[in-house]
Amino acid sequence: MADYLVDLERLGFSGNEAKVYITLIRLGPSFAGRIAKEASMDRSSTYNALKQLIERGIVSTLYENKRTIYVSADPKKIVDYFKEKEELANKIIPLLREQHAVAKEKKKVVLFQGYKGLKTLFQDILDSAGKEYYVIGSEGKFREKMPYYAPSFIKQKEDKGLKAKVIIREGRVPPKKSKYTDYKYLPSAVSPATINIYNGKVSIFMWEEKPEAILIENEKVYATFKSYFDFMWMHAKK
Repeated sequence: MADYLVDLERLGFSGNEAKVYITLIRLGPSFAGRIAKEASMDRSSTYNALKQLIERGIVSTLYENKRTIYVSADPKKIVDYFKEKEELANKIIPLLREQHAVAKEKKKVVLFQGYKGLKTLFQDILDSAGKEYYVIGSEGKFREKMPYYAPSFIKQKEDKGLKAKVIIREGRVPPKKSKYTDYKYLPSAVSPATINIYNGKVSIFMWEEKPEAILIENEKVYATFKSYFDFMWMHAKK
């Protein structure tokens, strides 16, 4: 049962909902008391979980001798439930994007913290960088600190045909060559920060023990950093 519980919890079910649903599938149509006993749960928690499962549409009820019997739907209903959620999300996303666009005009500097925050910013690079973006000070920390996500980012980048020009310090061995990434070298010290320049934005990743990143969305700041990059690129070595 443990594996099923974890998987259902990943889909957004509470621990009690997952336990009750799996127990009900195993037992077949049952009274709440038996479900509670088999799931090793108190009745109050069992009733609450059943109520939530009924709202999700994956448990139904029937009545026998004025008593309620709970029946699990075909597990495929889980997929149907999430399809309904997806349809709802697709309806509201355009409206939310409109609001986000308005708010975005006001927000010019955003701080991202932790690896989930950094993933959000890397996804922004994939979504809005266009055909090419520019990097200063890469030390390979992305692959080191985010070893599971980095290959996914690189694959998505290459699938999109997104190219990168990267300036790294002399002496640093770059990753394997790729037709999508061009490296040049400049004498410099090791830096804990990596700068990404793309499409009117500058993101600064700080690979400390608790990683953070700052996104600056400003055309003038972008133009300044891009001119710095172009100057360094011109004088860097292949």
